[in-house]
Amino acid sequence: MGERKLENHGETGEQTGNRNAEEWLTLYGDYLYRYALFRLSNEETARDMVQETLIAAWKAKKNFRGDSSIRTWLVGILKHKITDYIRKQIRDRNLASRLELDPTSDFFDANGQWRQPVHGWADDPERLSSNQEFLRALNACVAKLPEQHRHVFTLRELNGEDTDTICKACDITPTNLHVIMHRARLTLRKCLEKTWFGDSKAI
Repeated sequence: MGERKLENHGETGEQTGNRNAEEWLTLYGDYLYRYALFRLSNEETARDMVQETLIAAWKAKKNFRGDSSIRTWLVGILKHKITDYIRKQIRDRNLASRLELDPTSDFFDANGQWRQPVHGWADDPERLSSNQEFLRALNACVAKLPEQHRHVFTLRELNGEDTDTICKACDITPTNLHVIMHRARLTLRKCLEKTWFGDSKAI
């Protein structure tokens, strides 16, 4: 696909109408695909989400007023597509009918205390957020989360949805959300300590 640097922040809806979905795919397809893949951890699903986004954008092109760049507009559509996809996955599989087995039980002893001391990471979070190797390691760890935890974590941390939206989408209470996020973060911490902050820097 190959994303080219061709952003016109002042492009109007009429001008956008002169473009077609194939041009958007050429200009922004790679970026949209990486965005979707990082949140869904499935190549086929990520491609489907990009395709649905481009179709939806083409149908709604007259609504684009040029208040933001075309890429930002497309990402906004893609974000909603991802949220709707996760919501449908949860509803179809009835994930909210149970809380999955706690994958973090080995973090604590019978008294609820940490089995091993927790140490802070020396790496700067801002630097890590722009490190592509780290992002690949994080994505691999997210993909290993139990399905319910992965969906909730994606909606909260990667899609930036609020508590009400997530609870409605997943049919869970705010307390359930807090517990799931706590477990997901602990599991991700354990995974990253093995694959990134430990001796190995690769998945």
